Amino acid sequence: MINKFTLLVAGAFITTTAMGQKVMTPELLWQVKNVSPVGVTKDKKNLIYKVTSTDVKTQEKSSKTFIVPLLGGNSTVIENYKNLLADESLSKDNKFKAETDKVKLQKVFGSDFYPELDKSNVQIYNELNYRHWDTWNDGNYDHLFVSENKDGNSTKIDVLNDEPYSVSEFVWSPDGSKILYVSKKKYGTDYALSTNTDIYEYDLSTKKTTNITEQNKGYDVSPSFSSKGDLAFLRMERDGYEADKNDLIIRNGNTEYNLTKDWDGTVQAYKWSNDGKKIYFNAPVGGTIQLFEIEVNSKKKNTARVKQITNGDFDIADLKEIIGDKAIVTKTDLNHAAEIFVVDLKTGKLTQLTNENKDIFDSIALSDVKARKIKTTDGKELHAWVVYPPNFDPTKKYPTLLYCQGGPQSALTQFYSTRWNFQLMAAQGYIVIAPNRRGMPGHGVEWNEQISKDWGGQVMKDYLSAIDDLSKESYVDKDRRGAVGASYGGYSVYYLAGIHEGRFKTFISHNGVFDLKSMYGTTEEVFFPNWEVGGPWWDTTNKDVQKGYTEFDPSNPKLVNKWNTPMLIYVGGHDYRVPMGQGQEAYQALQLKGIKSRFIYFPEENHWVLKPQNSIVWHNEFFKWLKETL
Repeated sequence: MINKFTLLVAGAFITTTAMGQKVMTPELLWQVKNVSPVGVTKDKKNLIYKVTSTDVKTQEKSSKTFIVPLLGGNSTVIENYKNLLADESLSKDNKFKAETDKVKLQKVFGSDFYPELDKSNVQIYNELNYRHWDTWNDGNYDHLFVSENKDGNSTKIDVLNDEPYSVSEFVWSPDGSKILYVSKKKYGTDYALSTNTDIYEYDLSTKKTTNITEQNKGYDVSPSFSSKGDLAFLRMERDGYEADKNDLIIRNGNTEYNLTKDWDGTVQAYKWSNDGKKIYFNAPVGGTIQLFEIEVNSKKKNTARVKQITNGDFDIADLKEIIGDKAIVTKTDLNHAAEIFVVDLKTGKLTQLTNENKDIFDSIALSDVKARKIKTTDGKELHAWVVYPPNFDPTKKYPTLLYCQGGPQSALTQFYSTRWNFQLMAAQGYIVIAPNRRGMPGHGVEWNEQISKDWGGQVMKDYLSAIDDLSKESYVDKDRRGAVGASYGGYSVYYLAGIHEGRFKTFISHNGVFDLKSMYGTTEEVFFPNWEVGGPWWDTTNKDVQKGYTEFDPSNPKLVNKWNTPMLIYVGGHDYRVPMGQGQEAYQALQLKGIKSRFIYFPEENHWVLKPQNSIVWHNEFFKWLKETL
């Protein structure tokens, strides 16, 4: 293992390599600034961006806004940039303004039903969707309001009137006569069972609303008009499948066609070219996220050719704007947080516009990151990222971590995070292998879809193939291997604990799914287990369901009775996606079986750990556990 010197100074771990170089620490990670593009100025010459810093002691965030020439140059702090940017809330003719606001439509609290009992503390529900992600339904909905854009008071029209639905995004039509908005017009239990989100068109003159995507039963989101008046949006076809192939749809009048139907990938975000002839989008591919181009030509229909513009071991994480033959994007890799770049759309060349974290990353020893190709048990090729400790010495042996990605269909790419940060893990002396196992987008639709209804099947073989393949290297200490992950990755940890046959010496699970039956009874988006497992646990006629709730359930006695390895479990009190009872059940089993285990409860955190001091505790306990058990 790499020779490190670690001192405890004022409660913080300061770590250096034997060569005297600093490496990433949990405290230093929270000094990394968050850089985000705001928009390009109306004259198309400058970029406005925001830099957010965090004070760990007070847990307060502070931001500064900068302006920088798109051709490069020095950034300047600006106090007010409102008039420099186009106002997307205004119609194109500047006659109307749109905005969203909360509207109370339902009684929920005791005081709603019994006004005289204003000190009561009770919530009353009659259907599902009573809570979502990390908040309880309080009877409020985000409605869209339209008003005349003039000085003084103007009557606001509630586009949804008294409908108990929320609007997530909106866009004006080119002539300003209509406004399009996105909403999932499902209520209560129907909302929890469906992903059917549609695009609605509201006519300002007739006050009539039309569902323009009524025929599609999955997601329809992100509407955007070209300079020629064509409408584009993103679509998933199948209701209940939140990770379905995401396609680009073009609509001209009442005619629409799927621009990416024959492309074996899934779109994340897109922007029109200025002339309306092309669309640029980012999408996962081969363990990264890259920028692509596709020609918009109705005559070509579904045979339109997709062209990849960028290529490399990095992510084009955010596609902000297209200016002529340039794209404004953010770029990350496993060693660097997001900075803003300009992409030459003709050559793919990237030019860096911001470098707000240069001092931090220049001051530390970075990890070597390599792609590794692994043969799976069914004869296919598995892509994995391997992250090595700074100043890696192949003649030495290193403890090694298998990282299990959540989702289960979220892309495992060159991301940079304040939680699962491979740079930080490697900096503490661990090799990390992160396999793009079955269920990962970026490797074809078939690869992505194979995980559904097979959570404990081929994907688990992929995990074991990955750690076994890397363990052939002499520098991997086969007596010091661990598996870590969150959400579905936490499920993977629980499941591997019952089948790993001595490969791992320790496990860490964060907000992982343990008992699929109780998960079905407490999670808020019921469509998710319906699709991923096959349906409700009481459906005895469905073979997928019965297999999912028995063979693929980590709480299955056949698996838990094989548990014999230490495990650290994290849970969040406000996690309603994977409620904390999942972790409680697993921890109770470990304790009663006499297996070394630790339970860490974050009362105010949701599926993630977002508060800075909680995050530092999370990381310190993570590495303390590894030191104790690995």
